[in-house]
Parts: sequence; structure tokens; C-alpha cells
Amino acid sequence: MKIRNYCPDDCNEIVDLFYNTVHTINAQDYTKTQLDAWASKSIDISQWNQSFLNHYSIVAIENDILVGFGDIDSSGYLDRLYVHKDYQKHGIATALCNELEKSITGKITTHASITAKPFFEKRGYHVVKKQEVIRKGILLVNYVMEKDNN
Repeated sequence: MKIRNYCPDDCNEIVDLFYNTVHTINAQDYTKTQLDAWASKSIDISQWNQSFLNHYSIVAIENDILVGFGDIDSSGYLDRLYVHKDYQKHGIATALCNELEKSITGKITTHASITAKPFFEKRGYHVVKKQEVIRKGILLVNYVMEKDNN
């Protein structure tokens, strides 16, 4: 597996990975209605691309397949961390997270899904609060989590 910096040509593949992963992996913790609100087919590619360009954004490649991605902003907000639905439990999220965390000194914050919460807890993150967010009129539960990265 190779980890490299994000480039705009990655964005379409990332959006597909995001949609398919959320609708497969997160289905154990969220309803179909919630999954549709979280990851719809109508993602604004240019908005996502700009967000990735504004953050430290990386992708994981294995056998020429984009198998994961993540991004973190300069304040230490870990925005997205997703692994291809067919490449779960291969250490990809750990490798991406290791790289993202190295870019920040101080506090790192993320909003973890129910599904991702145990992963972040194993990495030393703690729950600041459980929160209910509204996406497209649908209630979703996630967790504000923090880690001191000194």
C-alpha cells in the first residue's frame, strides 16, 4: 500500500468510495434513510475537491485502486477518514490516521460515527460529547472526540 497526497483527479473515485463505504459498512449502525441523508448520490464534487485542497489530504493506493482517504485541517479537525468497503481491517485507516496525526501538534478533534467510535477510542481519542446532527432533515448520532497529540 502506498500513501500519497491527494490530487484533484482523485475526487470522483473518493466520492464513489465514500458513498459505497457508508452505505455498506455503516449500515450496521444507521438506517437506510440516515445513510441516504449522510451519503447521497448528489455530492458537490467541486466543493469536496476545494475542501481537500484546503486541508492536508491523503489517499491510500493498493494495486492501482484507491482504497482509502483522509483529511485534516490546520486547526486539528480530522474531517474525513474512510476505507473502501472491500478493504476493511487491513490497517489502511490506521496508516492514514498515523500520517494525518503526524501533521498536527496539539489537540485533534473529529466527529466519529457510531461505527468509527471504537477505532478512535483504540487510538486514544476520548468522547467529548454525543451529538445529534440533522442532515437533510434526518437525525444522525455521532460523537465529538478529541486526542492530545503532543
